[in-house]
Amino acid sequence: MVLLESEALFFIGFGFLVGILFGFFGLGGSFFVTPALLVLGHPAEAAVGSGLVFVFGTSLAAAVTHQSAGHIDYKLGGFLVLGMAAGIEVGRRILFWLAERGLADVVISIAYVVLLAVVGVIILRRVHNERLVDSVERRIPPVFEKYALNRLPPLIELRSTVQVSMWLVLVVGIAIGTLSGFLGVGGGFLMVPSLVYGMGISKSVAVGTDIFQIAGSSAFGSVRYFQEGAVHLSVVLPLLGGSIFGSYIGSRLTDIVDESTLMSYFAVMLLLDSVAVASKTISHTYDIQILHDLSLTLLFGTALGVAALIVYRGGRTAYRDSIG
Repeated sequence: MVLLESEALFFIGFGFLVGILFGFFGLGGSFFVTPALLVLGHPAEAAVGSGLVFVFGTSLAAAVTHQSAGHIDYKLGGFLVLGMAAGIEVGRRILFWLAERGLADVVISIAYVVLLAVVGVIILRRVHNERLVDSVERRIPPVFEKYALNRLPPLIELRSTVQVSMWLVLVVGIAIGTLSGFLGVGGGFLMVPSLVYGMGISKSVAVGTDIFQIAGSSAFGSVRYFQEGAVHLSVVLPLLGGSIFGSYIGSRLTDIVDESTLMSYFAVMLLLDSVAVASKTISHTYDIQILHDLSLTLLFGTALGVAALIVYRGGRTAYRDSIG
């Protein structure tokens, strides 16, 4: 009983840290939750399924916020949910096919090593080349505009006065949905750039619509994984409980602390998390305890460090403003 209570408190605390990071930086908590469950020894199917449930829980409140702000294109979101749901089912079937052959843990771990490293490097590059990137991006027309697929009828007119093929929207949804169903991520780090730079949709509508489709598609994915018994509610519920308070603090601090000044720390954290998952994979394969300890230290230490830095910067700024 004491062990169960201590585990619940641990996941509440970790959810609180993840909530601060999610509320402040806006990237889905699945980047931290699914790798953490892998490092803690949960089967790949349960880590992915639990990650999807966490994504669903965290996206609901954000979707309500964007709905009240009028940032959701429901027509686009509806087609994306259909495509994402189909893709999630494909990704889920691939994962369980690998699980039957005893390959799921190592494949998912390697995929997360690559994913975290790539996203971390991309963020670092954007931080160091922000002005150049911004000036270039404004001159580039929508990437998908030149594709023949984008001209296939029926065409749908979006809120941003953009016309796109229904088939293009479904293909984008299926492609990203497959990754979501396979890795348990919301897919926003791919979907938002696809909508903004691929289709020419305004960033605010892209973000709101993406969160709306994440809520819908992750709900479908959560049900499918739950039906397979691949959701650990004893882990997800404490994580969600802690993340609610953490995301509130993180979102409030965005008005006080400049996000761009801390984005490089976030990128380094993702790179270290990639090393953590790699260490876990090697330690489980060759039974090297020191690498297992290293993976735990990196994964939870980086979350604590960056979250503490955000709170410290916010507290210091608020104190200076109060005495100024």
